[in-house]
Amino acid sequence: MGRVTERRRIDRWTGQGSTERVDTLAVEEPLEIRIGGRPLTVTMRTPGADFDLVAGFLLAEGVISGPAELVAMKSCGDDEFNIVDVALDRPYDGPVRAFTTTSACGVCGTNTIDDLARRAAFDVAADPVAVSAEVLTSLPGVLREAQKVFASTGGLHAAGLFTADGELRCLREDVGRHNAVDKIVGHALKEGLLPLREHILLVSGRASFELTQKAWMAGIPVLAAVSAPSSLAVSLAAQAGITLVGFLRPPTFNVYTRTDRVGQ
Repeated sequence: MGRVTERRRIDRWTGQGSTERVDTLAVEEPLEIRIGGRPLTVTMRTPGADFDLVAGFLLAEGVISGPAELVAMKSCGDDEFNIVDVALDRPYDGPVRAFTTTSACGVCGTNTIDDLARRAAFDVAADPVAVSAEVLTSLPGVLREAQKVFASTGGLHAAGLFTADGELRCLREDVGRHNAVDKIVGHALKEGLLPLREHILLVSGRASFELTQKAWMAGIPVLAAVSAPSSLAVSLAAQAGITLVGFLRPPTFNVYTRTDRVGQ
């Protein structure tokens, strides 16, 4: 595992002038994903749980649909440029991304909601999950308390996977919101836990289109965000049957789709 944080000397300016101090920064480094030695894409991420990140990314892209298709993963490269090479159970002749996925970007190559509907393997709309308002409003505090690296840097997004009664099952941090979610989904895929029925995915930023589609591809019925959803995220959640919660800032929150799952 590479460095998650690094220390840098800075000038700290206040109303009384500047002082020199050491600050802790979240690390952002490139990770190249290859399939059978063939470069697929490069993503900018915080090192750690790279195999989970790759597995979750491949599921979201529709390259794989389950753990049996991942024959092996190995790390190569060096300290400056990390590589994960994946062996699948079949030859891969799909598209290659000719660009770097930044820490602010998700599944940029997805064109339409209809395309996602064709690729999604799980019927999220049929999930019988029920979540209380009390549980939902408890989740941001649990997530923040578990964000160990954020506490020292203030520079990482987090995603947390919860049961319907509020138990934290998995947490991942990363400079990219979509990377944090991929790491959670990849972990679940490798452990044979998909689909993630009757679970809640909480993200520390906004609810975007790409995060909603990642929840759909993993079979997660409830997606909650501490900030706003985008219009396309709401449209996709409605199509998928996902309960989309935004502005989850206790004691209030907004429910945009499948409001029937949320109660007192």
